[in-house]
Amino acid sequence: MKHTTGIKPESASLTGLGFSGTENVLWNLSPAELIAETIRLGQGAFNDCGALMVDTGEFTGRSPKDKFTVKDNLTKDTVWWGDVNFPFEQDKFTALRKRMIDYATGKTIYVHDAFVCADPAHTLKVRVITETPWANLFATNLFLRPTPHELKTYTPEWHIICLPGFKADAKIDGTRQHNFTMLNFTDKQIIIGGSAYTGEIKKSVFTLLNYTLPTEKGVLSMHCSANIGKAGDTAIFFGLSGTGKTTLSADPNRGLIGDDEHGWSDTGVFNFEGGCYAKCVNLSREKEPEIFDAIKFGALLENTRCYEGTSTVDYDNIKVTENTRAAYPIHHISNAVEPSVGGIPQNIFFLTCDAYGVLPPISKLTIPQAMYHFISGYTAKVAGTEVGVSEPQLTFSACFGKVFLPLHPIQYAELLGKKLGKHQANVWLVNTGWSGGPYGVGSRMKLSYTRAMITAALNGSLAKERFETLPIFNLQIPTACPGVPSELLNPRHTWKDKDAYDAKANDLAKAFVKNFEQYANRANAEVLQAAPKAANAVNA
Repeated sequence: MKHTTGIKPESASLTGLGFSGTENVLWNLSPAELIAETIRLGQGAFNDCGALMVDTGEFTGRSPKDKFTVKDNLTKDTVWWGDVNFPFEQDKFTALRKRMIDYATGKTIYVHDAFVCADPAHTLKVRVITETPWANLFATNLFLRPTPHELKTYTPEWHIICLPGFKADAKIDGTRQHNFTMLNFTDKQIIIGGSAYTGEIKKSVFTLLNYTLPTEKGVLSMHCSANIGKAGDTAIFFGLSGTGKTTLSADPNRGLIGDDEHGWSDTGVFNFEGGCYAKCVNLSREKEPEIFDAIKFGALLENTRCYEGTSTVDYDNIKVTENTRAAYPIHHISNAVEPSVGGIPQNIFFLTCDAYGVLPPISKLTIPQAMYHFISGYTAKVAGTEVGVSEPQLTFSACFGKVFLPLHPIQYAELLGKKLGKHQANVWLVNTGWSGGPYGVGSRMKLSYTRAMITAALNGSLAKERFETLPIFNLQIPTACPGVPSELLNPRHTWKDKDAYDAKANDLAKAFVKNFEQYANRANAEVLQAAPKAANAVNA
């Protein structure tokens, strides 16, 4: 096999995967070389900041219904089979992988050897094989980069093969349609075909870590951002899209550990990745200066468009998709900490955008409540956030990332509970949504108030305030907080019609209880008792 100026490990070979040895394999090219390859092939262009712009084609987002897991002796009794984990047969996986490799014969392919998990005690070696140079650039940006010395003796533990030009035949291959992402935990392989959306690479690695770290290492894998204060105190932020996870963790007074995926080990928190995959829609330097300035040479922009006649990106343009993205190495963020590790978290924030105006702007959770709300993973989508959403819609996503969980949510929650009990971390439920009424009546919580509450939680002053209990949800809410009007802290007090608040709170509580029914048979009594006490609702 041929290779160019990139570093090829001494024992590197793809023949064990079935490659014939006749392919033109380019090993571990630098970002500049991968960018040059993309330009040469006509697959991308520069913007005026020097970032590489590409289109991902048919798919501009993940396709969760086309993600499969091989069901075998290892996974049959351990994977949480159901609506997020779809089984696939081993022999069909082997046949499909062979058809993919046959397709790649004679083509140039790109190999990037990477690390994931910034904690050396848990580092995993992942070899990423791609059909396009810019997908290899994505892997270079998103994952941790070995040094030249480390590359010389590099031996992968997992392989990812990503060939978007290969389209499956559902009748032959057993897939749902022509695109697929498939994990094989026994063979330690991931195959991706029919889709060039690079997020499939990122989230398939997250999924594999969500399986291996809790089961093999006792590490809690988390869909969260994390930062660290000047005194060394670590905080983590959970939250679904639109809740403020990225915005609130981007604090100029604190170092960024990572923006999306982390592990919590016996010694502390560590980033899974070496880069960021940020949403770009409506991006501006005023709103997100760190992200805006990270988009420069070496960064990859997906599905964006420029102002007509210029090479300046129009981040408000959603002609292709609202899911425009930027992938860049974490060192493009000025306050990023390297290595991307922190100590045991002292404060944990569950962020929710409650469009019903029911939940308090901040409340302190007990351990059973933390486990209950972690399993629930609640937020609400509001009008305009997605096509077809005209009024607030309830969203529950277990562990704030249900689609990435190969194990039952209770397993992650129990691990969280053990760590909270051992380390006595504070857990805060933060509502970044509405106050004074639901969406359309009340108003969105000011970002400055939310930041003030989080700052007070982080510096310890909030815990010293007097707390009262909010009925129905039984949440402990502070009666005062520096920088925040006290009347905002109890949501019921912000509603003119108190009966209307009670009715809406009761409706939301019932929705929580209804959603939790699917997990109740595996939850312990303390967690079940942490459920909101809605009238006419049966708390299992």
